[in-house]
Amino acid sequence: MGVFYETIPKSMIKWILEQKVFWVATAPLSAVGHVNLSPKGGQYFGVIDERTFWYMDLTGSGNETISHLLEPGNGRATVLLNAFEGPPKIVRLWGQGRVLTNGTQAFSTFVDLHKVQTIPGTRSIIIVDIHQVGSSCGFSVPFYNFQEYRETLNDFFEKKDRKFKEGKVEESMDRYWAYKNAWSMDGLPGLPRAMEVGKEQNVAPIKKMVGPLALSRYHYGQGYTAAQVLLMVLASFLLGVAMTQYAPSLLSVGEKLATGVNGQ
Repeated sequence: MGVFYETIPKSMIKWILEQKVFWVATAPLSAVGHVNLSPKGGQYFGVIDERTFWYMDLTGSGNETISHLLEPGNGRATVLLNAFEGPPKIVRLWGQGRVLTNGTQAFSTFVDLHKVQTIPGTRSIIIVDIHQVGSSCGFSVPFYNFQEYRETLNDFFEKKDRKFKEGKVEESMDRYWAYKNAWSMDGLPGLPRAMEVGKEQNVAPIKKMVGPLALSRYHYGQGYTAAQVLLMVLASFLLGVAMTQYAPSLLSVGEKLATGVNGQ
């Protein structure tokens, strides 16, 4: 049976910190935007207090979470953790997410205050201000044995950082971010630093969606596509033609019916 809390129970914090992986879900405000779910592994997260969860955001080819959290009026985030060993348990943390971008004073202040050990490729610190916590059974989640953390991502950016320090300007993290992290797949602005460097150094962002459903720009509000708008215009036009053609007949029938009723 599910149980809800306004804050993280103290008895749950230790369990959260023991987990090896968790997921972060976000979504754009647009109805045609894509919901994103990102797995996070490694010992790069923490609980500041009963209302505040944070994790170190490592560089990746996508930046959907950042784009959704930075969208004006958005910021919604859900963190999911579940037990793969021991008693079954699922925990969800609902809240508003904040992005502290690497290179900003807010980022440096947080890192210093909480003694966060950053690594090459650290892109930002994500903070989730929690307003609801849910715990449920997780009886159907299978058992899995943890073996070890993957070092592939860390090794990749350590080599990239070393090449950059050796003088290869094209290996800079800023250029990588400008290429892959400047925009979301739906056309939402991404990492602010990536967008700035992209303009300064003329780095064209990667195209993230393909096929007929690929969006050329972000659709705000309900997110009606060009095809949907065209369909609505066509329907309105046909309705107007029909009303023009049949309105006199309908009015005549209405008058006759009214006359008949009054005559009775």
